[in-house]
Amino acid sequence: MTTPKSIADLEASNYCVIQAPFGHLGIWTEVVDGSLMLSRIDYLPTNSKLIAPRNLLAKEVQKQCMAYFKDPHYVFDIPLKPIGTVHQEKVWRSTQQIPLGQTATYGEIASKIKSGPRAVGNACGANPFPLITPCHRVVSAQGLGGYMQEDSPGFYRAIKIWLLRHEGVL
Repeated sequence: MTTPKSIADLEASNYCVIQAPFGHLGIWTEVVDGSLMLSRIDYLPTNSKLIAPRNLLAKEVQKQCMAYFKDPHYVFDIPLKPIGTVHQEKVWRSTQQIPLGQTATYGEIASKIKSGPRAVGNACGANPFPLITPCHRVVSAQGLGGYMQEDSPGFYRAIKIWLLRHEGVL
């Protein structure tokens, strides 16, 4: 493996943009303690330029995302970069326990981890691994709720609706 010559080379090898049914996904990988890990997934609009994966993990993330888009029962198995506060990690672990085809409210998760619904919503909005950590399964007691810090209809809410439909909730 050759050493990148510049930040642009490093970013090019660790970042890709792939197609998704609702837009594009930006995928960041990074070496952490000598291991290549997924460091972030971003939802991007369809006018974002596609960039092919250039490392094995990015290719694997793309493969697993495509498998999930074909079958919502697909279970991701990707090394994730440890990230987030203790509270965020509790929320994210709780969302991973919500079964496919079901939802939980912000209040239910807050009660379970002894927090507040707004703090749960903030942690969900800070989730660096959407799809893998399914914060889209967390809804408001009055309805759909927000998504990715967006409380009104828009790009992220449309993605949440697509994901919940894909998983058979809506």
